[in-house]
Amino acid sequence: MMKLILVVAARPNFMKIAPIQAELAKSPDAFQPVLVHTGQHYDARMSDVFFQDLGIPEPAYHLGVGSGTHAEQTGRTMMAFEPVLASEAPDLVVVVGDVTATVACAVDAAKMGIPVAHVEAGLRSRDRKMPEEINRVLTDAISDLLLTPSADANQNLKQEGVAEARIRLVGNVMIDSLRRLEDRADASPVLESLGVAPGAYALMTLHRPSNVDNRTILEGILSALHPIQRRVPVVFPAHPRTRKMIDQFGMGDRVTEMTGLKLTDPVGYLDFLKLQKHAALVLTDSGGVQEETTALGVPCLTLRENTERPVTVTVGTNTLVGMNPDRIVAEAQAVLDGRYKAGHIPDLWDGRTAKRIVAAFRAFGRGKG
Repeated sequence: MMKLILVVAARPNFMKIAPIQAELAKSPDAFQPVLVHTGQHYDARMSDVFFQDLGIPEPAYHLGVGSGTHAEQTGRTMMAFEPVLASEAPDLVVVVGDVTATVACAVDAAKMGIPVAHVEAGLRSRDRKMPEEINRVLTDAISDLLLTPSADANQNLKQEGVAEARIRLVGNVMIDSLRRLEDRADASPVLESLGVAPGAYALMTLHRPSNVDNRTILEGILSALHPIQRRVPVVFPAHPRTRKMIDQFGMGDRVTEMTGLKLTDPVGYLDFLKLQKHAALVLTDSGGVQEETTALGVPCLTLRENTERPVTVTVGTNTLVGMNPDRIVAEAQAVLDGRYKAGHIPDLWDGRTAKRIVAAFRAFGRGKG
C-alpha cells in the first residue's frame, strides 16, 4: 500500500485536493491518504466552508500555522510539518498550487529524502516580484513528479532542464471540482439573496498584495468600478485582506457611495461557482478564477500585467487588462456591449484529471518499488 500525505493550506488548494482525495478513496487497498491542513487560511470563511462544500474529510493533522510574513509562515510550516513526516513516513508527499505551504512542505520532504509530487507544476508568470512565482519555481526544482495542467507548463519545465521522465501532463484538476459540483451550485439561492439576475451583473475578486497593499493601485481599481457599477450591479465578495486595506487607506466611504456595488463577506465554493457561472463579466486578480471562467465560458478581465496561466488568454475567455482604470472601464464596457472573445476549453480540462493524477501516483509507486 502506498501512503501519501496530501497538503492543503489555503482556499485555492481545496478545489485541487478534493477530487484527488475522492479518487484515492476508490482504491482503499492501494492508497492510504493522510490529509494535512497547515492552516495558512485560518479564517472559517476562507477554509471551513470550503471543506464542507467540497466534501473534504476532516484533516488528520491541522498545523495551525496562521498568518504572518512569508518568512514566518514558511518557518512555522516547516517546523510543524517535519514531525508529521517523521511520524507518518509517507511514500509520497503531494503538494498543490503555489502558496507558502506548497514550497515549505516540499522542502521539508525533500530534505528528509521523501519524494514530492507537485500538482499544477510548470506554471510561470515570469514575474519574480510575485511570491507565488518563487514558490512555483522552487517547488518544481525539488519535486520528483511534476503534474502539469497544460502543454505550456510542460514546455516551461523542459526549458528549465527538468527531465521529461518527471513530467506528466494531466490537465486541470480544479475543473474536476467544478464539473462535479456544478449541479449543486445551480441550486444555490445566492443570486436571489443578493438581488441580482442571471447575466445582468458583474463579479469581482481582488486579493493580491500587489493590488490591494498599494494605495494608488487599489484607488485606481476602485475608481474603475464607478462607471461599471452604474451600468450593472457589481458583486464583490471581499477577501479579509482587501477589506482591511480599504479601511486602512480610508477608502470605505468611496466604496459605500457606490450604490451598485454589492460588497459582501467571502462566500463558499458553491455560491461562488454559481456567481461565476451566471455573471455577464468577471473582474479578478485570481489565477483560479481565470481558469474557472474559461471552463464556464464567461468573459474574464484579469487585473494584472501578467499571468502564469496564459492558456486562459490564448485559448480561453480571459483578457489581461492590467491595473489602468481607463483600460479596465473600456474593456468592461466592451464586454457588456457584447464585444468579447468566446474562447474554448483547453485540452484535458475535462473533469477527469484526478483519475490521471492517481494513475501517475500508481506508476510512480511501481517505479520506486
